[in-house]
Amino acid sequence: MTHPTASYGAPEVLDRQEGPYGEVVLRRHGELLQIIANGCFLMDTSDGRSERLLVDAALDALTPDSRGSFPHVLIGGLGVGFSLAHAASDPRWGGITVVEREPAIIGWHRDGPLSELSAPALSDPRTEVVAADLVRYVNETSATFDALCLDIDNGPDWTVTEDNQSLYSQAGLASCARVLRPDGVLAVWSAQPSREFEQTLRNAGFRAVRTEEIPVARGVPDVVHLAVRPG
Repeated sequence: MTHPTASYGAPEVLDRQEGPYGEVVLRRHGELLQIIANGCFLMDTSDGRSERLLVDAALDALTPDSRGSFPHVLIGGLGVGFSLAHAASDPRWGGITVVEREPAIIGWHRDGPLSELSAPALSDPRTEVVAADLVRYVNETSATFDALCLDIDNGPDWTVTEDNQSLYSQAGLASCARVLRPDGVLAVWSAQPSREFEQTLRNAGFRAVRTEEIPVARGVPDVVHLAVRPG
């Protein structure tokens, strides 16, 4: 996710839908496309550095033994498509699964304004988009992955809905570990660092917990929390 950027006057609402978790809105603000959920700014198409680093950091954190020939990444949240597009541009990923709970967002990518960013990635044979709530998905799926990249909130301390808070608890992180293969990597985007979340990762059984900073124009850096499931 990213922070709102330069203003171009009043934004234009392109679509507004009532989803299973509240209202989601797609706006155009000058050259930017923005996603708003329940009145909360989620992300726009201004940059994408955070999303690219999220995916790259997860891949880089995989060891040669855990990576295998073509690792499979699970991306939590489709958003404006930066994470998916970046993963699809890297031939080292063998599979890319994206879980998105908002049907409107999936529709905006398949045949709406966001398709200009994600169309090549969506047509990539490695890509699968799953319409589901990520919290439920990691608890119920039998699939396993080499990496899990979470970008569904503005971080562990600023969730879009209360339901998401459980994902960052010790129990929720244990569910994330369940879908990771041995030595698999969990990467979590956040608008701010959190030592408390780092400790929760350790308490959930993860090792090699660290935080990478992403410089932003103003304020504290965005970060990616990284952790490895023990083999």
